[in-house]
Amino acid sequence: MKESDKLVVGFTTKNGGFSIEGYQTLNLGLHVQDVPSTVVANREVVAKQLEMPLSKWVCAEQVHQSRIAKVTKADSEKGVYDYKEGIPQTDGIYTNQTNILLTLCFADCVPLYFFAPKYNMIGLAHAGWRGTVENIGGKMIEKWMQEEGIPLHDIYAAIGPAIEACCYIVDDKVIDLVKNVLDDQETSFYSLVSEGQYALDLKEVNKQLLLKAGVSRENILMSTLCTSCEKDVFFSHRRDQGKTGRMLSFIGYKED
Repeated sequence: MKESDKLVVGFTTKNGGFSIEGYQTLNLGLHVQDVPSTVVANREVVAKQLEMPLSKWVCAEQVHQSRIAKVTKADSEKGVYDYKEGIPQTDGIYTNQTNILLTLCFADCVPLYFFAPKYNMIGLAHAGWRGTVENIGGKMIEKWMQEEGIPLHDIYAAIGPAIEACCYIVDDKVIDLVKNVLDDQETSFYSLVSEGQYALDLKEVNKQLLLKAGVSRENILMSTLCTSCEKDVFFSHRRDQGKTGRMLSFIGYKED
């Protein structure tokens, strides 16, 4: 990788596209009953802004689990035009190749970004509560260490916009699973709202799991934006009662 290669990374909003009704306007998800050709047109808008054509994108068939796949240029364009043609049953992707844009779709779940600049490694993960209790973030760290030989101190992580505890109420089942994955040592991630109902800070849970995996606190960034509260900025599956679009997390190295 050359010094002039440029890291492209970010998270889209709901604005600036062509979709209508509940998907207004920059819906980037192909799996939400929006018109597929409109979604592709929206993706073209983002591709043009990033100067990363759709031929370089890699998408995944996200299933709220914790499978992680290493991708290469051979995976380029997978899932761009047809959701089912994305990397199958995968919620985490990573690569050390340039001119690949890793992408995942979101509408409340936690986007996780991973970066090891000394090793040219980048990654993304999709962490809803199911992926979180399966510790997808920790599994990405473990994979980078064990399979890619990357030391912990060289790994950076960021936690993107997601639903916050103010808008995310869950039941005992979810809280018990979260407590189990954190060994019941960290209790500041939820608060009791009513009997059997809890406000859950899913971002904080993922941060604690990254810390538990060994990532240093100073190597973790966390967004303060709530996808449910920011109704003019983000789609929200909970707020919009299921009929809504999807934002895109993305990261890639663009050759100069």
